[in-house]
Amino acid sequence: MSERPRVYLLDVEGTVAPLSLVTEQLFPYARKHLEPFLRAQVREPWIDPELAADLALLSQENAVEDRTAETPMLPCPAEDESWESNVPEAAAYLHWLMDRDRKSTALKALQGRVWRDGFESGALVGTLFDDVPRAFERWSEQARVAIYSSGSVEAQRLLFQYSSAGDLTPYIAAHFDTRVGPKRSASSYLHIAEAMAVMPQEILFFSDVVAELDAAREAGCATRLVVRPGNASVAPHTHPVILGLDGE
Repeated sequence: MSERPRVYLLDVEGTVAPLSLVTEQLFPYARKHLEPFLRAQVREPWIDPELAADLALLSQENAVEDRTAETPMLPCPAEDESWESNVPEAAAYLHWLMDRDRKSTALKALQGRVWRDGFESGALVGTLFDDVPRAFERWSEQARVAIYSSGSVEAQRLLFQYSSAGDLTPYIAAHFDTRVGPKRSASSYLHIAEAMAVMPQEILFFSDVVAELDAAREAGCATRLVVRPGNASVAPHTHPVILGLDGE
């Protein structure tokens, strides 16, 4: 792009953080702690309304699953009933979603709640590539930095607050997750542009996934394919390729 962008929009996994952060740290931690977390949080007589909403959304997602795929059943309790007796079913469905790397909004929200405990206790650290803090500091002097990930907004904030480079949240102007729309849909990037009060052409989007970059470019955004150690190979494409963020 000929002019500097007004918004630097970045994916997380494979772009600012190594794939191993998710596969070797975050996912195993969530798998181990999801059921104990739910058992502790849904006990009567009170349940956090936001957690109840996440569980209700999980049940709604479950209700429209293809039953030929042997999906675990997750009925939603009646208003006067507790979620406590449904925890095993909820955990089974969450593990089923994780096994298939499904981009479930409810799953991501619940994972974020579990990861919060891990980050705050020091059991988890948001491992980032070394060039990320330098880029954030440089870009935030003359533009805004935003994050768009399939991970929940809460999980994103925790990752950057408790990162290997310290607290980077002061550099980040906005966070977006799948509630704004799928990452492979052009309309999602239009929604982000509207939320950031810029034209799509004023956004530069970084990702390691060609389909996401295709959608962003269709919306009018500039793009960069980020190639990092450990990333999967990609199909032929026409996006500019970078090996890091220092030259941007």
